[in-house]
Amino acid sequence: MARLPPLNALRAFEAAARHLSFNAAADELNVTPAAISHQIKALEADLGIKLFRRLNRAVRLTDAGQACLPGLRDGFERIAEAVARARQGDSLGLLTVTASPAIASKWLVPRLERFRARHPAIDLRIDASMRLVDFAREDVHVGLRYGTGNYPGLHTELLLRSEMFPVCSPALLKGKHPLRKPDDLRHHTLIHDETATLEPDGPDWAMWLRAAGVTDIDTSHGLRFNLVALATDAAINGRGVMLARNVFADDDLAAGRLVRPFGGATPVNFAVYVVIPPALVTAPKVKAFRDWLLEEAKA
Repeated sequence: MARLPPLNALRAFEAAARHLSFNAAADELNVTPAAISHQIKALEADLGIKLFRRLNRAVRLTDAGQACLPGLRDGFERIAEAVARARQGDSLGLLTVTASPAIASKWLVPRLERFRARHPAIDLRIDASMRLVDFAREDVHVGLRYGTGNYPGLHTELLLRSEMFPVCSPALLKGKHPLRKPDDLRHHTLIHDETATLEPDGPDWAMWLRAAGVTDIDTSHGLRFNLVALATDAAINGRGVMLARNVFADDDLAAGRLVRPFGGATPVNFAVYVVIPPALVTAPKVKAFRDWLLEEAKA
């Protein structure tokens, strides 16, 4: 790397060039005009060029001085930004969150505007994927995982417990075969969320109907989806009745897009957990997001 002139001399030149005044530069840098003049003369000697034309009561930049100014101004602005970020610690900048597409679309994304309103300086990147991120190798700060909570090596906190129950469009409560009791399901299409079959002992339609005392409905038929969001959209659009998990359906229920035609719910072993690498738990932006998540879950 080429040898640079002293930083104080560069600062003196940048301030004097910006103001076209040694006096104004001295006021900005809290030194005397004589000190500014001395720094600039030393800089000119170091560079072997003239940076200013000195007039009776003013100074003007030479062509060489004019050529130097933009780069120096940009450099000092970048230094100021870097120092500001350092003073803020890790409270600013990009926060990357990994979550399954279902958790991201059905729970996280509808709430993000409230986080942005509270922490506008924190930029969010949502990595919606079914794969399990390797926190040790990837630049990811927080994860939302739907599972049993057994995640060795990670700080883990329960966010949302899970239970299952039938949901459908409000339109299915009316019409030729209104849904009033579980036996009425024989007149409607069953929507199967295939991701639920990944849960050990997670109830499917056959198990739910058996528990409800209905044994003569063939549950092998219906619509099957490998994404929660698609199955939920089908239910919202009146295409059938879905056996849904509350963590993915509660917002649609609250908005009236879905209803629960029957009472009762079946608890399941899976739940939504917040997972964080231990080294990042106390990082300001990570803590801010974690605290907000827990508040949202309680609400």
